Amino acid sequence: MNLRPGHAEESVEVNLTPLIDVVFLLLIFFMVTTTFDRHAKLKVSLPEATAKATQNQSDPLVLSIDAKGNYFINDRQIINQQLETLKQAINKVVTQSHGDISEVALVLRADANTPHQSV
Repeated sequence: MNLRPGHAEESVEVNLTPLIDVVFLLLIFFMVTTTFDRHAKLKVSLPEATAKATQNQSDPLVLSIDAKGNYFINDRQIINQQLETLKQAINKVVTQSHGDISEVALVLRADANTPHQSV
């Protein structure tokens, strides 16, 4: 029994805006974090080598330069920092261990704080 005229029951409405926001945020999150494998979709005919791969590659020669500009060849410090001394030391290490200098890979490792003239 309704004693007050003109007052009808109010309908309750659910606000869906926060739910839609959360759904879109989850959708964006999953789209960004998912990795898509595009290489599988591209059909590329890769060339194949006709010659055999060389297996006689030896260990590379590692020339390291620290932050103070000191040189190290395979973790052994070079005392004299002159260019000619460095060339002679590299030639000596290569001829002792590898024999031919043209077959040796040289890896240059320099500290981030090394002066540029040392590299």
